[in-house]
Amino acid sequence: MAYQPEAELEKNLHKQLVNQGYQAVKIADYEALLVNFKHQLNIFNEHKLNGQPLSDVEFKRILTLIEGKSIYDSAKILRDKLLIEREDGTQLYVELLNTKDWCKNLFQVTTQTTVTGRYTNRYDVTILINGLPLVQIELKRRGLDFKEAFNQIQRYRRHTFHGLYRFLQIFIISNGVDTKYFSNSDYDIQFGFTFFWSDEKNELITNLQSFSKTFLNTCHIAKMISRYMVINDTDKALMVMRPYQVYAVEALVKRATETNNNGYIWHTTGSGKTLTSFKAGQILADEENIKKVFFLVDRQDLDSQTISEFNKFQKGAVDRTDKTEILIEQIQNPMKRFIVTTIQKMNNAIKNPKYVKIMEPYKQEKVVFIIDECHRSQFGDMRKEIDRHFQNAQYFGFTGTPRFVENKSQDGRTTADLFDKCLHHYLIKDAIRDGNVLGFSVEYIRTFNANIDETDGTKVQAIDTDEVWHDEQRLNLVADHIIDNHQRRSKSKGYCAMFAVDSIPTLIKYYDILKSKNHDLKIAGIFSYGQNEESDGTGEHSREALDRMILDYNQMYDTDFSTETWDRYFSDVSKKVKNAQIDILLVVKMFLTGFDSKPLNTLYVDKNMAYHDLLQAYSRTNRVEKSTKPYGNIVCYRNLKEKTDDAIKLFSRTDNVDTVLMGSYDEYLKAFKEAVKNLRDVAVIPEEVDELEREEDKRQFIVAFKNVTKFLQRLQSFSDFEFDETELTISQQSYEDFKSKYFKVYEDFKRSEVPKESILHDIDFELELMHTDKINVSYILNLIASLNTENEKERDKEIRFIKQELDHASDPKLRLKIELIKGFLDKVAPTLAPNESVMDAYNRYEEEMSEQELSTFAKQVDIEDSVLREQVSTYEYSSLIEKNAIMDSLSGSFLKKNKAIKAITSFIRDFTEKYGA
Repeated sequence: MAYQPEAELEKNLHKQLVNQGYQAVKIADYEALLVNFKHQLNIFNEHKLNGQPLSDVEFKRILTLIEGKSIYDSAKILRDKLLIEREDGTQLYVELLNTKDWCKNLFQVTTQTTVTGRYTNRYDVTILINGLPLVQIELKRRGLDFKEAFNQIQRYRRHTFHGLYRFLQIFIISNGVDTKYFSNSDYDIQFGFTFFWSDEKNELITNLQSFSKTFLNTCHIAKMISRYMVINDTDKALMVMRPYQVYAVEALVKRATETNNNGYIWHTTGSGKTLTSFKAGQILADEENIKKVFFLVDRQDLDSQTISEFNKFQKGAVDRTDKTEILIEQIQNPMKRFIVTTIQKMNNAIKNPKYVKIMEPYKQEKVVFIIDECHRSQFGDMRKEIDRHFQNAQYFGFTGTPRFVENKSQDGRTTADLFDKCLHHYLIKDAIRDGNVLGFSVEYIRTFNANIDETDGTKVQAIDTDEVWHDEQRLNLVADHIIDNHQRRSKSKGYCAMFAVDSIPTLIKYYDILKSKNHDLKIAGIFSYGQNEESDGTGEHSREALDRMILDYNQMYDTDFSTETWDRYFSDVSKKVKNAQIDILLVVKMFLTGFDSKPLNTLYVDKNMAYHDLLQAYSRTNRVEKSTKPYGNIVCYRNLKEKTDDAIKLFSRTDNVDTVLMGSYDEYLKAFKEAVKNLRDVAVIPEEVDELEREEDKRQFIVAFKNVTKFLQRLQSFSDFEFDETELTISQQSYEDFKSKYFKVYEDFKRSEVPKESILHDIDFELELMHTDKINVSYILNLIASLNTENEKERDKEIRFIKQELDHASDPKLRLKIELIKGFLDKVAPTLAPNESVMDAYNRYEEEMSEQELSTFAKQVDIEDSVLREQVSTYEYSSLIEKNAIMDSLSGSFLKKNKAIKAITSFIRDFTEKYGA
């Protein structure tokens, strides 16, 4: 009866989907899936088959073309047409999905399909479109954390989502009350990239019934798959758009096709504006009455990251050169309807007399301009020139921080003055609520030794001179503070930081001061130097200083950059910050807008900022990563509290900053003490945890200790923090002892034959919070997935780096896999062909090694291969080891059997931990 609610949930969902137009079909196993697929394919392609359904031979030819591919390749195949030769020698194009008329696809729903791979899995609800499984829904009974359903999908992805299941596009997880969706991937999927659906006003739709009515409407789900999923060619990954992105595109397309008016989209920094704007451009380019769609960026924004971002959505989308001729060639090409270019090149194209004949016809044509980060490039003369030339143009801007009256441009204009109406908004408070970005923990550090109240803004302004802010003693004080606290903020170097300063000379001073101090931090600096910089002949030119920094960088990372190869240096710095290989990067303006790095969790600030500049800079730290990154840390060495509050109020449309800013040290200290009190209500001292026998008591302990750890983690990010027993009401030793007991309860739970109905199954153990080491299985597998298979030298360098990281690993699960991973890097990785899927190759290697290990052990203990395999499958599914069944399958004396059972039990647990999801 404990599982009845889940069965009821499944039954009701199935009934609802049938009422919504899905055909109910029973797919018992993979063979039945193939039979149904062939049947649906014949119906869907009926108009092309000329009354001759696909024969078994022809169907096998189709399977040969589509089975065994990566998820990335399967996604491309799904949206393409397949060319096969019929038995009579004629050519036939087979279509798998109608991506234009979404409602004209064939929709089916099935439940409880059983598929056997390495283990046997039974799937809850599968949505089939034209016979292919494209949407998988996993349910948990009400009251359970639906993350259990997420973990279950992770296991299925690893073990049995093969063959046609590689075509799965979207996963849905629900416990009836909360429902989320996310895209499939060849890579590890973080829970942070699961999304709630919502309505146009950003009101969440979490209830399964309401979610199914909107999101799983037959036409809508086909539209999501056809139009609102993106195949990322750079990372070879699949992405699904979030609700606010979908609504923004819909609103923009409607505005462009039904009116001649302009508009802008206000989506907070970090919410994926580039993807939204690019997708809108692609869709408008297919509209017959629109001659061209120009995606305009400012040249200074067209750095390697932006180019990489665009190329993810459309390979070769960006022309990196400054040559206007290339833009003219694109304009003359009738097939090139969507063009990414810079505002500078477009301005040159309309002003240069030699292009007049080409550009003149466009004066009256309907063209659309889409401008990313529009507030950075649209307040100059070039926009006016372009506007005068294209008299029938529409302009659509995207911004995370619009200009209002409070932060208007230098010429007094606002975003609305340029772009008219805001078509859709998604504010920072919405994004934090949805878990799409993190909030900020802001600390203000007093740096004056003078008898001046630094919190008094008026007095600080009165002494705001270079002499005070750039005093050598003050700079040393700031540098010492950063060094003393960085290790804790970076979670033992799992994360990294940027340090924003007010000028290039200040950056150089800080760099030299930090370099002179005793620490093991990797520090780098970057800025653009002036070619014709004034100098009195005695001081160091900024380019010389940058060359010094690059020389240090080369020694640190075995690279060969200089200011002559500044672009390459910029790209490498960008890559290393994204992998947390630089601890602190010193910047002035660079990297403070538009730069995304998930492991960047801290921004040190020693410069004055306000409104859009401030929020843009802060937002470098708030990209979602994992549970060890609960917010972005901002450490201000100037009193920016009022400016911070003003910026957040302006860009959240609220007077309340609490939704964006985390609590104070005192607030977290109070919550921590309360959490310690609740922990001691369960177990006064760590030893008492061993006496907990009832599952309910163990559950209370786990929840209570996790709460203590969560608030401790928040306290640890503050500079004031010290593990003071008097203040915290618990000693560090006592906390560590409780942590050991937590791990012990977890290990006992994992290793014991706990019945499936156990209430401990309801708990999502957050061991991640207890570990500060970034080097875990997910981290290493993602490094492997991005191995460069096209450049042998780069590949070997990356392999060496991965091996070095493995040698420093302390994560228990990773240590089980170290020899396995090294074997792959030595034997398989060097043999991979360019563009071959590294993860597919790794998964094949792991599968081979697991088979080999299982067979070898079976021989050692004299047990049937099939029996051992079945027991591994049972344990992986239910955490049960059937000792009686094992005993019955063994031969020999009781003592011999008993000894073998101990070895087999230990093997099953380690094997599952090593090769399991």
